Amino acid sequence: MFFFYLLSGLFLGWSLGANDTGNIFGAAVETHMLKFKKAALIAAIFITLGAVLEGSGPSGTLGRLGSVDALAGAFTVALAAALTITLIVRIGIPVSTSQTIVGAIIGWNLFTGRLTDFSSLITIASSWVMAFVLSASIATLLFYLVRPFINRSRMHLLVQDMMIRYALIVVGAFGAYSLGANNIANVVGVFVPVSPFKDLALGAGISISGVKQLYLLGALSIVVGIYTYSHKVMRTVGKDLFHLSPITALVAITAEAIVLFLFASRGLYNLLLNSGMPTIPLVPVSSTQVIVGAVVGIGLAKGGKNIRYN
Repeated sequence: MFFFYLLSGLFLGWSLGANDTGNIFGAAVETHMLKFKKAALIAAIFITLGAVLEGSGPSGTLGRLGSVDALAGAFTVALAAALTITLIVRIGIPVSTSQTIVGAIIGWNLFTGRLTDFSSLITIASSWVMAFVLSASIATLLFYLVRPFINRSRMHLLVQDMMIRYALIVVGAFGAYSLGANNIANVVGVFVPVSPFKDLALGAGISISGVKQLYLLGALSIVVGIYTYSHKVMRTVGKDLFHLSPITALVAITAEAIVLFLFASRGLYNLLLNSGMPTIPLVPVSSTQVIVGAVVGIGLAKGGKNIRYN
């Protein structure tokens, strides 16, 4: 019975793969620096690794937003979010999976008469704004750092092109890992309290926790979404909002990858906490807003004339 209810979460994972992978590789594919098949393979591998190895941090924050402790409730929340994303993706418009799942959880709280943790909601909402501003700032800084180096470089154009391609692969892999770590909470986070999976011993002292098994299933559903429907959405960010060159595509993806990682890394969170420094909340942020922030930052650095604000 659990697997039947989990189908809505897997459907949501498919929707995320179809929609959000474009935020990582859309610019690279649109500028013809990477072929779609290669981008999809890199995304599939590293999103899965990020989800399984480092997906627990944002899930905790999302779980505190509302008490979805019934299997039917988890099914309803995930299905509502998945249907919303699918309808918008079919139009070809990138949509925030994080905002959609948060809206679905709040809707469930209203339906069941349960309280929404407004402290968690404020943390999540403010993190979305912070992520956008941070992404725009990092992209602007990177653009100003990279542009003089490229302009003064005496490197042959073919060599420069090859280096940019390799850099896009590396940064794309980092971005995919960060996306998996940050956004797997959106896919199966509501199922964690009701998951029947037990820890699985693989031998030689190696085991996979029940939660990580759930994350693995969610990641596989994202992979299916990547291969079946993500190509269309990749065109929007890389073409319709702002015309990105290979260099600006590299800058935008780097900024996005850094921001997604900052809001997903429990190791970084613990390091800042133990050092007595301000921490960055572990929150599933919108990869759509983050990449748009990066693109806007680059656009502003170039004078803002080519940004299509509509």
